[in-house]
Amino acid sequence: MSKKAVLLVNLGSPESTRVRDVRAYLKEFLTDERVIDVPFVRKFIVPQIILRTRPKRSAEAYKRIWTKEGSPLLVISRQQQELLQDAVDIPVFLAMRYGEPSISDVLADINGRGITELFIIPMYPHYAMSSYETVVVKVEDVIRENKYSIKTTLQQPFYNDPSYIKALAASAGPYLEEGFDMLLFSFHGIPERHLTKGDPSHAHCLSENCCSRKHPAHATCYRHQCLETVDAFLEETNISQEKSFVSFQSRLGKEPWLSPYTDATIERLASEGCKRLLVMMPAFVADCLETLEEIGIEGHHNFIEHGGEHMQTIPCLNDHPEWIRFLADKVNSWIQT
Repeated sequence: MSKKAVLLVNLGSPESTRVRDVRAYLKEFLTDERVIDVPFVRKFIVPQIILRTRPKRSAEAYKRIWTKEGSPLLVISRQQQELLQDAVDIPVFLAMRYGEPSISDVLADINGRGITELFIIPMYPHYAMSSYETVVVKVEDVIRENKYSIKTTLQQPFYNDPSYIKALAASAGPYLEEGFDMLLFSFHGIPERHLTKGDPSHAHCLSENCCSRKHPAHATCYRHQCLETVDAFLEETNISQEKSFVSFQSRLGKEPWLSPYTDATIERLASEGCKRLLVMMPAFVADCLETLEEIGIEGHHNFIEHGGEHMQTIPCLNDHPEWIRFLADKVNSWIQT
């Protein structure tokens, strides 16, 4: 008789805010060929330039958000694991794509417990080769290389799932009621090249109105899926398009990334007279460095500096009951199949 379990996988965090731990984390992250897919950059620029300068700056950023319990992302992810475990009748495991608990170690534990069916939930609502895809490939590689007898089922990207949208709306509700001049949706950025690389036609993505014209590329198009989330959220909450804007954050290097960029957008909105800015980050399901420090601290500082008066970030889904219910429903549906 088969034994079933669930595996939640998120990005990961350094072990501590020490520079050496941040460097080790960044090395694993930035040498992933699905994060940086240019071999020259991955093999030479990363070790010779980026890993010599970035770890110190990143360590200072992590210090701004680190808690007594550790990394916010890891702490919140463990809360999500525990709450989901309370809601379902099969074991729930947690792994990180980079850092600890590692996918390799967690899968070894799962295999050692005699589990033969595994429901994998990459904790990313949208498809991108540098997030969702790298998790799936890593899990399958570890299972294959170790010859584990584990059958896997994948939770597909849920960017427009009605229950996910309702969870977003429920978590954002109290902040929306406070009033705002503009609601900014900030998504994690990716290089434009990743869109065209994942486009099976190699001609649709980044063409005129590409995200609004139905196309097979949308199944793996991060930008299209982000815009779908925004449209569904605005419809669910009855917010007009005119009171919202979409941007992309966390770019690395000088090549073109998805735009407009969040840092420039925040500054522009403030300088153009936006006084009350509300920022939501639906690409993240747990608060982390990118939401708490990059937007919550640096973004807020820049907004005020350029003439804004009040900027509020909406927390990620974190431990919101509707989000946990969404996950539990997915797990229970899988159990019944």
